Amino acid sequence: MAQIKRNELQPLLNKREELGKCKIILLFGERYLCREAADSIQDALLEGDAGGAVHPIDGDRENPGQTLAKLKSFSLLPGKQIYRVTDSGIFHSKTVASDIWEKSEAAHQSGKEHAAMRHITSFARVGSIGMETQKPFSELSDSGWQKQFGFSKPAGDLGWADALFVKAVGTGKISTGEATNITDRVIDTFSSTIPPNNYLILTAEMVDKRQRLFTFIKKNGLVIDCSVATGAASAAQKQQKDVLRELVHNTLDGFSKKIEPQALEFFFERVGFHPVAVVNETEKLALYVDERDYITTEDLDRMVSRSREDALYELTDSFGKRQVSKTLIILKRLQDNGTHGLAILASMRNYIRKLLILRSIQLQPVPLYQKNMNAKQFQNSYLPALKESEQWQDHLGGHPYALFMSFSKAADFSCYQLKIWLKLLLEAEFRLKGSPLPQQLVLEDLFLSLFRQKRNAD
Repeated sequence: MAQIKRNELQPLLNKREELGKCKIILLFGERYLCREAADSIQDALLEGDAGGAVHPIDGDRENPGQTLAKLKSFSLLPGKQIYRVTDSGIFHSKTVASDIWEKSEAAHQSGKEHAAMRHITSFARVGSIGMETQKPFSELSDSGWQKQFGFSKPAGDLGWADALFVKAVGTGKISTGEATNITDRVIDTFSSTIPPNNYLILTAEMVDKRQRLFTFIKKNGLVIDCSVATGAASAAQKQQKDVLRELVHNTLDGFSKKIEPQALEFFFERVGFHPVAVVNETEKLALYVDERDYITTEDLDRMVSRSREDALYELTDSFGKRQVSKTLIILKRLQDNGTHGLAILASMRNYIRKLLILRSIQLQPVPLYQKNMNAKQFQNSYLPALKESEQWQDHLGGHPYALFMSFSKAADFSCYQLKIWLKLLLEAEFRLKGSPLPQQLVLEDLFLSLFRQKRNAD
């Protein structure tokens, strides 16, 4: 077969005979979209008089050897037998290790323990981490971390990762002694003849496309790309909105409802790119309007909470891009959502302090920072030279490209300007704590002063 995009799947679902030839199917990318597409595939395969059964397998607990043994065996059950592995980890490698770590760290910081544990177990498998110690990550040396995971050890306390991994082992989510040569075993299994009614569906958030197994499935089975561009770039935002718009309309079709275009845009801004939340909130709206055909902005305002987790990040991002109107709009929404002014000031203070530190690092004579260097030069030359000094280690953790983007942003400002901004933030904090002025007025005046001072400095 081949590799296709998620939006190219529907024509194949209508060709059951052709789909039935795909004995192994891989879906990778956004987790909810993978699950939704896998549901459609299994429904198409089971459609008809013969029917069959689905055998769900949790990738966190899977023994791949047992799964392959079942696939090679004839079942006593009638019809097609679909073995569906969710969150499969057999495609992970050092190439995606840093991405898995970032996902785990982000989930932990957001208080999503289940998601953080799921990612940390996948990360542990990549580095073949065992339970020889209760601190499997913290006690790894810098060189050991680099060798096992292929990127520099993150700065700071890694105790949270240790605790999650120990808990995962204790609850049976990960075990030692898993097969290490599973790629060869999968390829051998599907290169030979397996029972005609047996199928394997795998879903994974991240895959290493250079692996032999990925190439094998693309050639001999079916690969479906369910990934969605991330970030704040216009192209990424458009793709995210297209996906969310599809989910909303498909969900509302099941209720014979529609939504006003203006309400739909407001919906995206309020919920953000969280497919599961979008579907749940859409269902809630459809039930709320009862017999009415259309969902309005007023319905949205009453029923959909402002659940966007990255609102504070959006505030600093739009501020850094000099987007005055967007910054003020996000500021108001944060306050409407009940975010305290001091929390907003704390986010801005952390953002500006980071810029000030990075700008100070750039002013060092050695290594020399060049504003026009590209990401490859930064990662291969400047960053390694910078890490030779122990002075700035606490500020050089994380993915190299994320560091490159932060350094590029810091280069737009002067240390003097950033210090003035910190002074303005302190003055605003005193006003919030000690004056009778409304919070909204103090914050709006602060941001206008920041933008005004910036124009004067330029």
